[in-house]
Amino acid sequence: MSKRSRSSPLTVLEPIVLRFVELAVTLRKGKIVKEGLHQYKNISQNVSVSAIELVIKRFIDQAEAKVAEAQSKADKINLDNVDDLEALETPESVILSTVSGDASKDRTDREVVTPWLKFLWEAYRTALDILRNNSRLEVLYQSLASQSFKFCLKYSRKTEFRRLCEILRQHLTTTAKYAHQTHSINLSDPETLQRHLDTRFEQLNAATELELYQEAFRSVEDIHTLFIVSKKQPKPVMLANYYEKLARIFMVGENFLFHAAAFSRLYAIVRTNKNLPDEEHERMATTVMISALAIPIISSTKTRSTTADVDDSRPRDNRLTNLLRVSKPPTRESLLKEALSKPVFSHVRKEVRELYTALEVDFNPLSLARKVTPLIAALKAGGSAQREIVKYSRPLHQVMLTRLFQQLGQVYRCVTIESVARLAAFPTLSSATNADGDATKAAYDETSVEKFLMNGCRNGEFGVRMNHMERTISFQNDVFAGAKSRLNQGSGQIATASEIMRSHLSTLAVRLNAAVHLINPNKILDKQSAHADSMRTALESLEEERRLAAERVLLIQKRRELREYEAAKRVRDEEVRRQEQAKRELEAEKIRMEEDMRRREAEKIAQIRAEREREEAIKLAERIAGDGKNKNIKEELLTLDSKTLMEKQVELLEQEKRDLANKSKQIAKKLDHTERAFRIAETPKWEADYVEQKKIDKAYYIAIKNAKLETSKSKHGDDLKVKQRVLRMMPDYVGYKAKLEEARQKVYEAQVAEANALIQEARARRINEIRKIKQEELAHKMKEEETRRQFLENERIRLAESARIAEEKAAREAAKKLEMEEHAKKMEEISRLQKEKERAIEEKQRQREEAARAPRRPAPVPATSIDEGPWRRRDPVPTAAAADAPRTSSGITSSGKYVPPSRRGDAPPDGGSRLSGFGDRREDRPPAAFGGSRPPAFGGQREGGWGGGSERPPLGSSAFGDRSREDRSGGGGGGGGAPGGWRSRQAAAGDGGSGGGSGSGTGSASGSAGKYVPPNRRV
Repeated sequence: MSKRSRSSPLTVLEPIVLRFVELAVTLRKGKIVKEGLHQYKNISQNVSVSAIELVIKRFIDQAEAKVAEAQSKADKINLDNVDDLEALETPESVILSTVSGDASKDRTDREVVTPWLKFLWEAYRTALDILRNNSRLEVLYQSLASQSFKFCLKYSRKTEFRRLCEILRQHLTTTAKYAHQTHSINLSDPETLQRHLDTRFEQLNAATELELYQEAFRSVEDIHTLFIVSKKQPKPVMLANYYEKLARIFMVGENFLFHAAAFSRLYAIVRTNKNLPDEEHERMATTVMISALAIPIISSTKTRSTTADVDDSRPRDNRLTNLLRVSKPPTRESLLKEALSKPVFSHVRKEVRELYTALEVDFNPLSLARKVTPLIAALKAGGSAQREIVKYSRPLHQVMLTRLFQQLGQVYRCVTIESVARLAAFPTLSSATNADGDATKAAYDETSVEKFLMNGCRNGEFGVRMNHMERTISFQNDVFAGAKSRLNQGSGQIATASEIMRSHLSTLAVRLNAAVHLINPNKILDKQSAHADSMRTALESLEEERRLAAERVLLIQKRRELREYEAAKRVRDEEVRRQEQAKRELEAEKIRMEEDMRRREAEKIAQIRAEREREEAIKLAERIAGDGKNKNIKEELLTLDSKTLMEKQVELLEQEKRDLANKSKQIAKKLDHTERAFRIAETPKWEADYVEQKKIDKAYYIAIKNAKLETSKSKHGDDLKVKQRVLRMMPDYVGYKAKLEEARQKVYEAQVAEANALIQEARARRINEIRKIKQEELAHKMKEEETRRQFLENERIRLAESARIAEEKAAREAAKKLEMEEHAKKMEEISRLQKEKERAIEEKQRQREEAARAPRRPAPVPATSIDEGPWRRRDPVPTAAAADAPRTSSGITSSGKYVPPSRRGDAPPDGGSRLSGFGDRREDRPPAAFGGSRPPAFGGQREGGWGGGSERPPLGSSAFGDRSREDRSGGGGGGGGAPGGWRSRQAAAGDGGSGGGSGSGTGSASGSAGKYVPPNRRV
């Protein structure tokens, strides 16, 4: 944008920029509109922020309107392509589907809608880039970010959503970099921080709806960072949303430990709401207990039950702990302890409490499945609560199986795999049923049980050995095994041999202490009396301690209130001082920026001009000097001008072309001779080399062939031995394979039947939906036809009324035009009469003046001298007196008497001897005046002009009134006269203006004595 445009007022630029944006959107010129909006922002940001907001909003609105228009156009194209509504597929669509995997609608959207979607995405990016890091545009920036999230949600643009999150994260990171600027973002401002938090929560909600849980986790980290920056405690509603999304992210990542911790924190915030209904209390408390119970005891590949198992997980767990806003990492024991507290456990459903008792309190390995089955059946009948609990089905089964093996290991030394599979038949929390109509059981077959046991052994939870020959599981108790958490083992477990060994000394000490008390009873009495004395002393000082504690509480409260008041006062004073300082800095910055702008513009123009000239010279010098081979020549060339450098470059290019041609000829000649000599020398050796190479190849082939035969024989013998050993296991393998295939075939058939039922149901539902849509479209089309008919009728009435008004207006304009023409004719007639009157008056005045000068008129001069020279009079009338009285070109008769031009005999007979000048009317001027045939310019060759050797034009023959030509041009006659103008008058006064040549020597109109006489005083 030019400097002139930048200095234009915003009232002039705003409609231009709006029109520019409209055209750019119509033509989809994203880069051009981005540059234009950046320049418009630089112009208007120090004058009016509302102008930028208006243009940006118009830009986004028009882009969204174009996308909606393209979408409706694509829908119309798809609807027009359907010829038969009852035919599901046409032959054309079937053939097209064989060569393309895209549906017709997808292809239409890609051709029509996708370009506008891309442009709208670029529009959002451009607007956010323009509005970033500016506190005055912060509200519009956050609003556009929300619109961008809605755009990604509406069109399911996951890739663009990731880029959008990265852009917003980068803008927030650069806030500290531009904190020194005038209108930078200040995150210490509560309103600004709140707006950023609202935007990040919208980003978190959008990420969870799009199922982009990695972006959701990054959004949670951004929110946590803003919480740290904030000096105030976040609102409970925001914290509840924060923990809800965090729990959902942990559930998707199968991190059940931190999921339970996040949901526990969520319920701790929600239960402070006094208006929360009891049903919601029960639902959330039940979910808290279920999530704590579902934390796996045995760590799997994706989750771990504690953070102290593996050192590598500590940084990650510390990071997640910080996101939970707690001081230490959560554990299964701590979460169960919180769930057992009175505010939570009192609202938990009865079935979940009994499930906790069965898993964590009771010891019932053989009846665990029977106890759990009715509880899970009751949870299934919970309605809406069942949907919240069903996602914990798999981790709960792992916990049940872990408790089953822990309890079996404390009772039995060896169990069969079949009995374990029967005991592990736990029901699922889902409402699905199998082919027989029974509730679906957990799929813990022998393979799954073996895999689970091996995972537990690897993590040190179990000590078992599996015997596949006898199909048994043997439990091993290590007396010197390390101690494990009692909550991990379950509170109702029997003490193991290792626990008995660890508590042996403490049990002995307890029993010895009991024996001492039996031997010496007085020791117990002394202890009881000392305890009674201490209790009596405590009761006596209880009231005093209570009073001091109350006073201490009041004092602490007063001090806290005083500190809060002083802190609030300091904040207010600091805010007022900051606003005043910002105002002063803004004014000073504005003045400084204006001065700097003017100075930079001048410097920039000068610098650009100098750089442009310098760059042109440098480019020419570099092209001439080459790639820096000769620095002296390059420095010498830099001192030359562009024209000289261009000539040298042309010469250098011609010389290089000639050198290159000569060099190519020499190289070609040399290579030709060299190659010819090589071939002549090596031709006799080709046959001998061929015979030698043939012998070597044959020996190599024979050796390779023998080695392969020996290797194949030995490998075949080994394979036969292996086959004889493996054939003994073939019956077992075949039987086991048939058993697996039969079980999997049953499962497959059940799944196929279920899938077919779902397909039929979905097909029926889809047919009903299509029929309903068609009915709605028909009704809508009829309504549109009625609306269109009414619109056409109204339009016809409006056009008729417009035609009538136009005819009346045309009649009025025709009458007005006739009136104006008559008036113009009258005015022209008046003007013509006035001119004739003025012309008659002038004619009378001229005749009076000529009559007054007539008695003193001298003899006329010859008419021949008047027609000579560059200016000629119009049709001179020769008279007899003029012919008889010869005179010179200066108007002096033969008797030596001077005759003025107005009295000479070549004047017209009607007394109009005065030549026309500036005072005459235009129609009376001679043709040689302005616009006619003019004499040659000064310095050219004049015909009969001054200094040309001929006589000067006669006095009075100029078109400049009565003033003599000699007064302006000086003497003539052979160039010997004085210079023209006022100098000619001075020269004429000094020496009579005489000069050489063929002229008369009279330089001015003077008398015989040489004294200058003006024309109006001459006789």
